[in-house]
Amino acid sequence: MSKDQLPKNYQMMQEQHPGFIKAVAELGNAVRQEGPLDEKSVELIQLSAAAALKLEGAVHSHARRALKAGATPEELRQTLIVLTSTTGFPTVASAMSWVRDVTGE
Repeated sequence: MSKDQLPKNYQMMQEQHPGFIKAVAELGNAVRQEGPLDEKSVELIQLSAAAALKLEGAVHSHARRALKAGATPEELRQTLIVLTSTTGFPTVASAMSWVRDVTGE
């Protein structure tokens, strides 16, 4: 992702607190390497967490990353509907609309 595609708030944090942002990125890289999960699985898990926490920007980001890692729109949708009994229909419905922002469906 180019710098121009990063959210403005993230860009500002990167400029104002470069050491902090570097540490967060390093943590993200480290946890991805700690086990057998492939990148697609990791992104679908993070998509699920972002949806559960109702984080629209993170849902957008992890949906894009999951697609780039080989996930299909159908896999994104299933990842979200699996949450229904845990997070409730309104949360899932909101997250579905945020994923559609990315998939163009």
